[in-house]
Amino acid sequence: MQKKAVVLVSGGLDSATVLAQATAAGYECYALAFDYGQRHRAELVAAKRVAETGGAKEFKVIKLDLSSIGGSALTDMKIDVPDAGAV
Repeated sequence: MQKKAVVLVSGGLDSATVLAQATAAGYECYALAFDYGQRHRAELVAAKRVAETGGAKEFKVIKLDLSSIGGSALTDMKIDVPDAGAV
């Protein structure tokens, strides 16, 4: 019986590497991403692409409501997204 693993994917290099390592180690991988109400969908699109190209057997998105733990520019339209050059 093949070993199974759940791999959290965000669409970035770290999660793509973990998925590749788990697959190479012989695990049947199931990719999981979180929809926490982020303003842009690019992260979830990238996570799906990582899961598909990385050989995950399935890709699931879990919706989370993070509104009770405070605002963030990632999730609150009333907060400006910081300028990359700002300190």
